[in-house]
This record gives sequence, C-alpha cells and structure tokens, in this order.
Amino acid sequence: MVIRNETTTRKSGVRSSVRRTSLQLSIVESTLSHTLSQLCLTLYPSHVSHSIPALSHILSQPCLTFYPSHSTHCISALGYTLYLAQPPPTKHVPGWSLRDAPSAEHQCVAGLVMTSPFVLPRTLPDCSAPVSVQGSKVQKVEEEHPFALLSALDWHSLTLECQTVMNHILSRKVSYFYAKLRTQDRSKVEKLSRLLTIEDADMYDWCLIGSLAFVCFANSYNGNFVFDDSEAIINNKDLREEIPIGDLWLHDFWGTKLNSNASHKSYRPLTVLTFRINYIVAGGLHPVGFHAVNIILHCLVSVLMLDVFSILFGVAGNNKSKKIMYASKASSLAALFFAVHPVHTECVSGIVGRADLLCALFVVLSFLGYYKAVSGFYVAHSSVFWVLLSVFLSAVAMLCKEQGITVLGLNAVFDIFVICKLNMLEYIQKVLRRDRTSETVLLLNNGLFLRISILASGGISMLYIRWHIMGTGPPAFTDVDNPASFASSLLVRVINYNYYYSMNGWLLLCPWWLCFDWSMGCIPLIKSFSDWRLIALVALWCSLLALIYQALCSSDGHKRRILTLGLGFLIIPFLPASNLFFRVGFAIAERVLYLPSIGYCLLLTYGCSKICKQVKNKKLMTAAILGLLAMNVVRSVYRSNQWKSEELLFYSALSVCPLNAKVHYNVGKNLADRGHQAAAIQYYREAVRLNPKYVHAMNNLGNILKERNELQEAEQLLSQAVSIQPDFSAAWMNLGIVQNSLKQFEEAEKSYLTAIKYRKKYPDCYYNLGRLYADLNRHMDALNAWRNATFLKPEHSLAWNNMIILLDNTGNLAQAEAIGREALKLIPKDHSIIFSLANVLGKAQKYKESEDLFLKAIEANPSIASYHGNLAVLYHRWGKLELAKKYYETSMKLDPSAPDVSSYFEWTTAVSGT
Repeated sequence: MVIRNETTTRKSGVRSSVRRTSLQLSIVESTLSHTLSQLCLTLYPSHVSHSIPALSHILSQPCLTFYPSHSTHCISALGYTLYLAQPPPTKHVPGWSLRDAPSAEHQCVAGLVMTSPFVLPRTLPDCSAPVSVQGSKVQKVEEEHPFALLSALDWHSLTLECQTVMNHILSRKVSYFYAKLRTQDRSKVEKLSRLLTIEDADMYDWCLIGSLAFVCFANSYNGNFVFDDSEAIINNKDLREEIPIGDLWLHDFWGTKLNSNASHKSYRPLTVLTFRINYIVAGGLHPVGFHAVNIILHCLVSVLMLDVFSILFGVAGNNKSKKIMYASKASSLAALFFAVHPVHTECVSGIVGRADLLCALFVVLSFLGYYKAVSGFYVAHSSVFWVLLSVFLSAVAMLCKEQGITVLGLNAVFDIFVICKLNMLEYIQKVLRRDRTSETVLLLNNGLFLRISILASGGISMLYIRWHIMGTGPPAFTDVDNPASFASSLLVRVINYNYYYSMNGWLLLCPWWLCFDWSMGCIPLIKSFSDWRLIALVALWCSLLALIYQALCSSDGHKRRILTLGLGFLIIPFLPASNLFFRVGFAIAERVLYLPSIGYCLLLTYGCSKICKQVKNKKLMTAAILGLLAMNVVRSVYRSNQWKSEELLFYSALSVCPLNAKVHYNVGKNLADRGHQAAAIQYYREAVRLNPKYVHAMNNLGNILKERNELQEAEQLLSQAVSIQPDFSAAWMNLGIVQNSLKQFEEAEKSYLTAIKYRKKYPDCYYNLGRLYADLNRHMDALNAWRNATFLKPEHSLAWNNMIILLDNTGNLAQAEAIGREALKLIPKDHSIIFSLANVLGKAQKYKESEDLFLKAIEANPSIASYHGNLAVLYHRWGKLELAKKYYETSMKLDPSAPDVSSYFEWTTAVSGT
C-alpha cells in the first residue's frame, strides 16, 4: 500500500513535505501491513486461516491492546482494512486533502497513519535518521518495536484538515467520523458491515460444538420429571401463579422458608424464577418445556466455551506462529471435549440441574467481561466498569447456584498469573532476597491492586449478604448423606474427603460409571491403612503435585500459564463442594463437576498437544482423539436416555452402586407407584438391610404391608421408624392408621396427635384423625378435625366429602348442604363432592337440583355404579319410574354385586403418608 504524490495538498509547503516522506510512507505501509497482521493473529489465533482483508474486526485491536488510552483508534484501523480491500485511485486528484479524500477508505487509512505517533510508547529506538529501504534495516527496527518506523515521519507537516480529523478521533467523537464515512459512500458502509461479521471458520466451530452438544442430550427432551424434580418442581408451590413472586426471594430452592429449621438453605431464586416462567408459559407441569430450556442452555454454554478457551490458550501463549495455530485448534478441541462430556448429563437431562447450567452461563459471561477489563482494550474508567460488571454477573451466578461466587477467584488467578505474568517461583525467591520493587511496581502500574480490591470487596459483600439471608445458620444433614463428615476421627475424615476428590477426578477421566446418587453406603468409609483404595489418594496427589510443580517452576512461561489456568478452573469451582469450609449434603455429586470440567478439558487438550508433538504418526493421534470424542458422544446419548424416566434411571444405578440403600429404595418406590407391590417389597427390604436406620424405607414398606393387611409387621416397622427418628411425622401418622385398623384407638389417637405436634400444618393427619373420631362416634371432634384439614388444604376433597356424608347421616341436611356448596366453590369439578351434595338435596326433596348434580357427576365419571344407582333412587322417590328403571339397570350392569343401591353412603378410605 502506497500513498502517492497525487495526495498533494493545496498548500505548497505541505506539498513539498509530502514528497519528502513518500518513500518513507511506502516503507511504513509495507511494514505496518505485516505488523498489524502479526499482532492480530497473536491476539486472535483462531483466525490464522484468513487473509488480511478478512481480519477487519480485529485490525482495530493492536493499538488498543498495547496502547489502551487511545480507544477510538479502531475507526482508523478499520479504514485501513477497507483500503487493503480496494486499491487507491489511478487518476490524479488535484488539491487533495484528507477531508476531500476520493474515498472513505483513503480518509480512514490516513487517519490511521496520522494517529500512530500518538500511540507510540515514550521509549523508542532512535529512528530520527532517514530510513533505509534495505530489508535488514527494516527488519531490525521492526524487531525492536513494531511501530518504530512510524516515528521517522515528519508529523508536524500535517495539514490543518488532518489535524482536525485527528482531534475528532482523539476526543473520541466517533459518531462524527462514522457519519463522514456514511455520507461519503453508503456502499462502503455495507462493505464494512460485511467485513465485521463473524468469520466462516468461527461460525463452523460454533455450529459444530452447538450441534454436538445438542445431539448428546436431545433425546431427553421428552423425558419425565425424575428424582429431585418432584420436590423442586412438582411439589414446589413457588412455581404457581397464586404465590407472590416476591416470596421467591424468601424461600429456598425447594420452596421452604429460609428461616425454617427444615430449610435446605440452597438459595437460588433466579433458577426458581425460570422454573416459574416455564410453568406459566407451558400452562402447567409439562416437562418438555423444562427439558428444552436445559438443552438450549447447555448448547449456549458450550458455544461460549470456544471464546473462553480461545482466551485461555491464546493469551497464555506467545507470539510465535506455531503457538498461534496451536491455540486455534486447541480451543476448538477443548470446547468439543466440554460439550460432549457425559458427566454433564445430570445437569442437562435432570431439570434440577438447571441451577448449574445458569450458574455456568453467568460464570462464563463474568469471565469474558473481566477479560475485557484486563485485555488492554479500554481506558482506565472503562476497565473499572468491566470489573464491576464482572462482579455483578458473579452475583447473578450466585443467585442461580452458590458455586457462582468462585468466578471471582478464577478472575483473580487469570489476572495475576496470565495478564500480569507473575512468576510465583521467581517472586518468592526475590522476596527471600528482599527484592520486591520491580514486581510491586509492575503490579501497581497494571492496575492489579485496584481490580483485586474490587473482586475481594464484591466477594466479601456477597458472602455477608448470603449468610444474612440464611437466617438460622447452615442446614442440618445426616450421616447417610455425607458419611465422611460425621466420622469421629479427623484423620478418617481427611482420608475419605481426599478419596472423594479422587473419585470426582475419576468421573472426569472415565465417565462410564455414573449414578444419580452416591450416598447411603455407595462409598464405604476408609478406616484402615490396609484399604487398597488408598492408592487412589496417592495417584491423585502425585498428579496434582506434578502439575503444580510444573505450573510454578517450569521455565516455559506458556506451560506455566496453561497449567495454572487449568488447575485454577479445575479446583476453584470445586471448593464449595469440598467439605473444607462447611459440610455438604452429599459424598459425590456429578452436577458439581459442570464448572470444574472446564479445567479438566483445558488440561486434557494441553496434554493431547504434548503427546502429538511426541508421536510421529499424527493420523493415529487424530484418530485417537476423534475416537475419544465419539465415545463420549455415545455415552452421553445413552446416559441422557436413562434420565428420561425414573424407572430407567433407578435401575441404571443398581450396577454402579449396589450397596446404596437409596438406590434400592427408589427402585422400590417406583415399582410401588406403578402397582407392583410384591416386587417393591423386596427392594424396600433390601434397602432396610443395607441401612437398618433407613426410616423412609421402613415407612413405605409399612404402608404396603398395611395395604396387604399384614398389620402386625407394618406396626413393628413403623414403630421402629419413629423410635429412630422421633420427629418423623409421616411415620407417626401411618402408625396411627395401622393402630386404627387394629382397633387400638387410644394408641392411634396418640400417634396422630404426635404427628401433628411435630408437623403443625398436616392436613392429611387431621383427615385421618377425623376418621378415627367418626369411628368412635365423636362426631363433633371428627367435624373439627376435617374442618382443620380443609382450612390447611382447601382443595382436600376427602375431608369435604366426609363432612357432607357425616352431616347427612346424622340428619343435619341443612348444614350438609351448606358444606357441600362451600366445597363446590373451591373445587367445582370434583365429582365425588357433586355426588354427595346431590344425595343431600335429594333427601331434602330438591329433586330438580339433585338431578342436575347427579347427571353432572355421571358425566364426569360414568363408570361408577353408585352414581347411576342413587340417581335411580331419586327418580324412584320423584315418581319417574321409567327413568328409575333405566338407571337401576345401568347400575346393575356396572356392578352386579353391588348392595342395595339406596344405601351408597360410606366412608372414604384413609390417606397414607410417605
């Protein structure tokens, strides 16, 4: 590129100046072209396959990277790109000045050359002498400083017009300069827009990563609500529109008040808010929409990981072309490893895993925002803005899941060891020699202290607010949830915690044995030094110490920074689940590995690159990597299919954790829900055998035995359950039901009242207590108990129905009618209440209204013989014998063994608790 003498100005003095510098400009143009391309490729290594004209959106970055105080020079650099795409005019343009340039491209490139001296550092090699065109001289000066040749020009000979435009740029009046570009030629603006679009290679990588992430987990889109989804979504009232949206900020993830002792203290209001939006948009509990959002979130995070890995590999590298090419391939490979990793299945295919997905999304955005602050593209106040934005995004991530706060630590590590390039070993050595001046000045000049202060202040503030919100302190867990944390010996706790760490590492390395739950005996405690599993601890720490040694002591700065970032992303996000700061409610949880897998993928990719350098057969190594990716895809597809239903999910865990009592319990519960009681009993018994204190298994087993009329064993199991856990309200209520069936009325009443003592708002227990009082002919007590049930749960159909029947049977027709009408206002489509009210109205000789209700009940459920039989009785009393005959016959067809159709008044069955 050459600015020819056709660019003569109107003033003769300036014309002679331009002639004098034409040769120097030629040299500058060729050198600048090479320099800009090298700088761009260094900063954006994923674009190495593109020619210089296609690098438009990054040609604006070199000056900003090295000279962040001149952030508006990007306009000039973009003009330079357009100049490369279109050669200068061949016709002479008399009296040419910068403002009257024949094209917008010429104007912009002149602005680039014009502003270059103002972005030069103060210390430059001596270039005041005329510049020789000899290649060796040019190369030598270029090696000393990429923009050194620019200082040889006579910048004081610029025209007034040049200085005017330059001042507009330096004063950051970008809109003025851009407006001139638009008015010159709109086609050039469109050309600029096309050049600013994302490169094809990037789009290809994004599509590939997003597609593979979608393929891995797409088959779970039509899955059901499974495992924890029941409590977090189905039974969570915070999803319903009748609950004020402000209550989300006062409840935990499961819908319990945070100040309650029963609260899990998992404060994730933004995640619950997305569940609520899903519920409202879908018009109810339809799992397809919930699953679709999870899959989309994972695809989005996976695509963003390409940018993250490009930063991690690119910034941690150096300016050599081989490193640039390596960073481009490495970032794509690492993003692919992340997208298809099978350990992510729980987060993506399990709806509750949305907390991890949302947290990861905002963690990534926070990191990218912080990178903008430290990358040198912005002036000081803009840098502070991006740091503050990064802190804000980390707070948003923390409102999705507690792990989000760890991104502040990641940003700090990235800033200290990569941006500021702190060599910890050298720094320690200089500290020991009491020589810290150079490092301290370097860190202060880079603004590190300010940025770290903002991160620390934000983190402390978030932790304080979080602790204040928790109210009553940390949640209470049991030894079955996290056995190691309840070990009496500190040594046993430390050993088993480290074994948990090694198991998590193994799940990342070999995600073949995956389980929805790793508690309750799945991992027996290590209590002896003769336990062979101690080998895993040795392997873990040997690997970590080797990586840490290389990260601190390697003479290769690129290796140090890559390993530091890999270890940082692997360890820091895992710290909240490590039991180091507080007890957690699990031994191992695959969902907490979603963020740490970033560090694993970084280290794995770096390891693959090292192996590739040692292997001569590159095709063999490529095949091995592709095979690993293919295996992960297949495993993810297979595993996500297992998360489609509880039956598949629970059975898949039997082979992985056969000693896990909770696995057997959940298999038994699933079988019982599907009506396979005999098979369910076997799994419940096995759960109790594996964990003799498993009160929930005892409770459910006792319920099944009660339904099978095996009352003695049921009473024994339930009594054992309440003796182990005296505040287990459901077991007390079920024990009362069994005792009622055994005619042990006094004991049953005590059991019911004990259940209510430990659980004040227990409508089902009030209902069963009312049944007991009704059997004892304590009608007023029965009515009061049922009224309490309907007060606590207005849609409690059985309590309403029994009140109507009791009042009907005792001749209180007016009161029965009033109760029935009140119930219909609350649950107008309940056919059993409609039927009971129709009976009352028939006895009150309100035949027409009674007929309408009977017909409405039959329309709702035409297969119930009593509905037809009692309508026949009504017609019989009414004198409509033909219609009576018709419905008598229908009733007999539906139930030939039915008793006298005029006596269809009976108590409804008891309600068991689980």
